[in-house]
Amino acid sequence: MPGGAAFVRRARRVLFTAAALGGVWSSPAHARPQADDEAMMRVERGRFTVHHAATDTRLANSLAASAVARDTFPGLPRPKERVEIWVAPSDDAFRRLVGDGAPEWGNAFAFPLERRIVLHGHRGGKGGDALGVLRHELAHLALHEALGDLPPRWFDEGYASYAAGEWGRDEVLATNFAMAIAFGRVPTLPALDSSFYGGTTAAQAAYAFSYRAVAELAAIDQARGLTLFFEYWRQTGSLEQAMRAAYGLTVGGFEMHWQKATRRRYGGLALVTDVSLGAALLVLMVGPLWLVRRQRDRKRLQAMRVAEAAQAERERASALAALLGEDGPTGPH
Repeated sequence: MPGGAAFVRRARRVLFTAAALGGVWSSPAHARPQADDEAMMRVERGRFTVHHAATDTRLANSLAASAVARDTFPGLPRPKERVEIWVAPSDDAFRRLVGDGAPEWGNAFAFPLERRIVLHGHRGGKGGDALGVLRHELAHLALHEALGDLPPRWFDEGYASYAAGEWGRDEVLATNFAMAIAFGRVPTLPALDSSFYGGTTAAQAAYAFSYRAVAELAAIDQARGLTLFFEYWRQTGSLEQAMRAAYGLTVGGFEMHWQKATRRRYGGLALVTDVSLGAALLVLMVGPLWLVRRQRDRKRLQAMRVAEAAQAERERASALAALLGEDGPTGPH
């Protein structure tokens, strides 16, 4: 792609994170902060500037301290570009800061070209872990600083979740999609990109699968993780060449490896869960019959014991009578 076109595409890419989702969105390149109805203050820490209202001073300080303390990302060189973080003091201010066209459920947005992040203050949004949300967005910016627009969407989102340690993505697959996985419904990597626009459920699956793909890729090289892979990717500009050089796999080969591992991990869980559920249903169905049978057997056993006791008593009395008859007086001769 020509450099000018790549620049425009990058300018229009906006990455966002919701309470349970993350994704990519298009927004006008000229979108700039608009929160002039609230007096905004600033916190400066290292390469980070946090803009905030007085009501979010404590949160802003926590965000700045966390950003500085955790300013490295798996496999990437340490970022150097300055970043502006805007903490929206209200929901209305948040909508103005992110501009038109952003999804209503978005909880944070990153603008890679502008090196800017917008997230909710304590009076807005859907709650959740603000430090974790910021970490996710900073990972997007770090990845774009190192590789520009090279990463496809599935990798961009998967890496941000992986760098932020969002282990809850695995729970999404285990609880919501395990049965589909058990029946072989694991998407291809290219299909994940289009799934981000398929509605909340499809997007939720896409983010979880993307996280699992990046985590699976990093696990191939236990010693170096993604480090060599990123170096080769930056040098060659090719995902295919980088994967071959770092892991000895084609992209298609890795896709098959990831799909197989995902089916084994979550499909097996679904089958075990299904068997357990079946067993529970069987117990519910058969249980009452078993209780009736057990009570009946108990009564029969009790009757047998009574009968045996009566028989034993009769035999004892008979034996005693026989003994008395043999040893007692016989009468006159």
